[in-house]
Amino acid sequence: MKFTATQIAGILEGEVEGNPQIAVHKLSKIEEGEQGSLTFLANPKYTSYIYSTKASITIVNKDFVPEQSVSTTLIKVEDAYKSFSKLLEYYNQVKNNKIGVENPCYISETAKYGEGFYLGAFAYLGDNVKIGDNVKIYPNAYIGDNVSIGNNVIVFAGAKIYSETIIGNNCVIHGGAIIGADGFGFTPNSNGEYSKVPQTGNVIIEDNVDIGAGTTIDRATLGSTILRKGVKLDNQIQIAHNVEIGEHTAIAAQTGVAGSTKIGKNCLIGGQVGIVGHITIGDRVRIQAQSGIGRNVKDDEALQGSPALNYGDFNKSYVHFKNLPKLASQISNIEKRVEGEQTKQ
Repeated sequence: MKFTATQIAGILEGEVEGNPQIAVHKLSKIEEGEQGSLTFLANPKYTSYIYSTKASITIVNKDFVPEQSVSTTLIKVEDAYKSFSKLLEYYNQVKNNKIGVENPCYISETAKYGEGFYLGAFAYLGDNVKIGDNVKIYPNAYIGDNVSIGNNVIVFAGAKIYSETIIGNNCVIHGGAIIGADGFGFTPNSNGEYSKVPQTGNVIIEDNVDIGAGTTIDRATLGSTILRKGVKLDNQIQIAHNVEIGEHTAIAAQTGVAGSTKIGKNCLIGGQVGIVGHITIGDRVRIQAQSGIGRNVKDDEALQGSPALNYGDFNKSYVHFKNLPKLASQISNIEKRVEGEQTKQ
């Protein structure tokens, strides 16, 4: 796909300085720009590159005034970073605007879908599936019986959505994600063997949720596992049965949340965090990477460590932890002196 400077300026409501008809077909960093590429300048640290970049078009802030001649065509906007992000979003919309049903694939006679639908080859739609408008389901995806999917949803290749799952509008589910698999429910019997507890609930995903590649979200034992609107999950995250995650909470890769835990709104949770089951985490909580959470957490807490401590307390404690060998040696020397003095007496 090619876009001219005039077309891009129209999308971004910007002004062109240079050749309005020059065209680009790819994106690049400003220091790696080459002919036919589009880049942007937002961080002043990279200003020097605008005089040497070979990118055909560069998006800059309106207040940018070059101190020497530039060969790249400029598009001046209010905020270069936001405008470049907007352009990336537009590019993705154009790139992903597939329509139609590829073959071979399976669509149940009772499945229904709206306008602008795309279904990739080898995909499967089960009984009573209901799909809204402008939904894109890529090859090898599985949509189980009685699944409901809203409008403007993308399900990338290889994702598996088990039966009874409910997905809202404007969601993105990346490749290899599994939504609605059985929760980890087993009970031991008198022989020490484990019997499976039937997992009869479902998963509910509200609007504007993103789910990363390889992430798994288990169905509830009873009721629902729920991701509220605006939740963002990174790759390879485990969300166990009956977990509820509040609005606009973001969780980084390789985090695991055990069953029946409730996480509040607007939380930020780092990578490789472990959270035990049956606890409540408040709103606006910050948890640093590799922390272990084994207790209820109040609103606005910031935690680090395993088991996790208050973020400030952890850093103060770590200063002493680093000095433990030195402190131990000092204590040992003091004990020897005391013993020596006692012996003299």
